[in-house]
Amino acid sequence: MMNRTDVFNKVQEDFREVLEDEELIIIEDYNSEDIDDWDSLTHIMLVVEIEKTFNMRFLSSEISNWKDIGAMITAIESK
Repeated sequence: MMNRTDVFNKVQEDFREVLEDEELIIIEDYNSEDIDDWDSLTHIMLVVEIEKTFNMRFLSSEISNWKDIGAMITAIESK
């Protein structure tokens, strides 16, 4: 079982991959307004990448509740 830090680190790797920025540092309070290249298309790409990384699927209703990166991590942990 992965702890929250492990999940966070994998999510950060996914953000770096999708946004093509190996130096990107995320924090749990960040949302799309805090990261320049995080738009609606990038959001879909992030969801797909996170689903692949963690081998899980999210319903659109779950995704719409993600207000920030911390909410994403909480959703991953709850699966």
